[in-house]
Amino acid sequence: MPRCRSLALLALLVACDSAQSPPPPVTPPVAAAPFKLSVTLKQMMAEVVEPAANVYWEAVGTVTDAKGTRETAPQTDSQWVAVRNSATIVAEAGNLMMLEGRARNTDEWMALSRGMIEVAERARAVAEKHDAKAVFDAGAELYEACVACHSIYLVGPKAIPPAIPPE
Repeated sequence: MPRCRSLALLALLVACDSAQSPPPPVTPPVAAAPFKLSVTLKQMMAEVVEPAANVYWEAVGTVTDAKGTRETAPQTDSQWVAVRNSATIVAEAGNLMMLEGRARNTDEWMALSRGMIEVAERARAVAEKHDAKAVFDAGAELYEACVACHSIYLVGPKAIPPAIPPE
């Protein structure tokens, strides 16, 4: 019997203690994101990503024409800034691609978007150093990141239909 009384007393103490404890705080619901998509994914790619990537890709290279073959690379600080800024735009566009309303799924699409961000961040860093060879190499990596996604979502089995059907 003493054992039963001890258990009953313990149960009563626990019940009294929990009755005096404040209830756990209520977590407020998460508000909708305070942003609005202004353009479609296709428009963003055409108007933001592609122009910025082209600036980066065209910054360094070899040109062969009637005048012969020559190497091209940014010559002024402002040209290098333009190359750096283009890589920044591509990196940040990767984040825009992951927003609800643009993201196609939560696994493969996100991984490819993060991959583009990582490559563009490296591209930005080498542009900051004014390293023409490294910019050329990073441009190749950036191209590969774009092709990896486009091969699946632009022309592959998960191709994104155009916003306006072709005539």
